[in-house]
Amino acid sequence: MGSDCLFCRIVAGEIPATVVRETDTTLAFRDIDPKAPVHVLVIPKEHYADVATLAQGDPTLAADVLATSAAVAEDEGLLGDGFRLMFNTGAYGGQEVFHVHAHLLGGAPLGPMLARDLG
Repeated sequence: MGSDCLFCRIVAGEIPATVVRETDTTLAFRDIDPKAPVHVLVIPKEHYADVATLAQGDPTLAADVLATSAAVAEDEGLLGDGFRLMFNTGAYGGQEVFHVHAHLLGGAPLGPMLARDLG
């Protein structure tokens, strides 16, 4: 991807981030606007716009993102009480940065999946 992708620039070291785990294929770093006591973003280093594109294009890399997410959850002490792993995809899904990323949230009760009743 070009220099306009925020997360590609983080991977390249052009923009600082608080990295909590790095593998050959993934990077996990703290969200700058956390929504929970623990809020870490887990991304593949290679650019894919969203989770559907990643899963179809490189299932092994998608598995790497999940494995890194599980390792971070363990490192952050979230396995006992639980955590949420969430991918926002597209406009209706609330995606803001179009480089696939998992939100790993935990450290306190997170409440319902959606903030409002859509019924």
